[in-house]
Amino acid sequence: MQAATGSPLLVYAALAIIALVVLIARYRLNPFIVITLVSVGLALAAQMPAKDIVIAYEAGVGKTLGHIALVVALGTMLGKMMAESGGAERIAQTLIARFGERNAHWAMACIAFLCGLPLFFEVGFVLLVPIAFTIAKRIGSSVLMTGLPMVAGLSVVHGLVPPHPAAMLAVGEYSAQVGRTVLFAILVGVPTAAIAGPIFARLVAPRISLPAHNPIAEQFTESQSRPANLPGFGTTLGTILLPVLLMLLGGWADQLSAAGSTLNAVLHFIGNSVIALLIATLVSFWTLGLARGFNRDAILRFSNECLAPTAAITLLVGAGGGLNRILIETGVTREIVELSARFDLSPLLLGWLVAALMRVATGSATVAMTTAAGIVAPIALASGYPHPELLVLATGAGSLILSHVNDGGFWLIKEYFNMTVVQTLKTWTVLETLVSVVAFILTLGLARML
Repeated sequence: MQAATGSPLLVYAALAIIALVVLIARYRLNPFIVITLVSVGLALAAQMPAKDIVIAYEAGVGKTLGHIALVVALGTMLGKMMAESGGAERIAQTLIARFGERNAHWAMACIAFLCGLPLFFEVGFVLLVPIAFTIAKRIGSSVLMTGLPMVAGLSVVHGLVPPHPAAMLAVGEYSAQVGRTVLFAILVGVPTAAIAGPIFARLVAPRISLPAHNPIAEQFTESQSRPANLPGFGTTLGTILLPVLLMLLGGWADQLSAAGSTLNAVLHFIGNSVIALLIATLVSFWTLGLARGFNRDAILRFSNECLAPTAAITLLVGAGGGLNRILIETGVTREIVELSARFDLSPLLLGWLVAALMRVATGSATVAMTTAAGIVAPIALASGYPHPELLVLATGAGSLILSHVNDGGFWLIKEYFNMTVVQTLKTWTVLETLVSVVAFILTLGLARML
């Protein structure tokens, strides 16, 4: 049996995505079951060999969960220690005092933009979400008022700013200068994060009605054993920024030590996101636990009970990874690449468009950016395009568009903020599309000025 190719394959993929949204949003079927069934159905429709379907799906789930499950578990434990010790409350109080209650959403955007520079999106999210929950409770607002600016800041730096891996790979593909790319990314990223974060949150949050009961938020904000005296701001901030520092050291390992040396190996090891989070979580057991008067039994209870609400999240994120792999194995991404090559477009528009199509198809911003850069770079170099740094930004902007049900980040946002699929599409998906479009428009404007 010959596998499907060409337009029918793209039609199958579009129908699969529509079926996902309808079955989950309209008929309220279990998302994990629906994603699995639709992934298998798409593979069968594309005439993928039956013996390879489950293997491909399991590989996608396993690859995704191998990283995400560890990050979510460790980040949740660290967040729980911040909540139980009062550390999140201390940070919330300090930020509110500095920015004022009316500007708390701007505070979250700022801290996310800064903390997100060395972090993967998922790592930054699990580190900062307890603060977003706590600030929202203190000022009596929807968590979307603080949560959306936070994810906007994280998303912008994840897609546009080196040293994030996809951006660094694009820098190499386009032969761009890292320093100029970072400068241009900040010039484009700051206003983009402002528009897609605090400004958009102001408009959309009042229109989204969330359930009063959010079990994940409550475990970070409703501690029964919180000490009367809150930990110091410096102690709390130092604990939460420890993994950021460790990852920065890992990223600069080759500049700080000789390649192949013991020090180099150690820096790379502790700079791994999982190890950095593990170290920070262990440190939090002392700084926010034992040093605050909690005994070992209490710390064990905190670290155990916080994991239960994350089970559904990890399953959904893994299922999104499985669908991602099916889309790749069936050749959907290849068809998109061939389709984009038929049009005679400027390098900037081509980079954005190819990355956008890959993002919609695969759900992965990293896959979208790296694939698009590999396709567009030879064309841009052949045409002699003079601003390779802007090509990095345009491709990164395209890779962030229209996050939907095949993106693990979609389910992460949905479950943590306790939204329906439709609400997540109205908030997170629109936010990501705003980031993509605004960043691309600003990149075009910058190109005209250079």
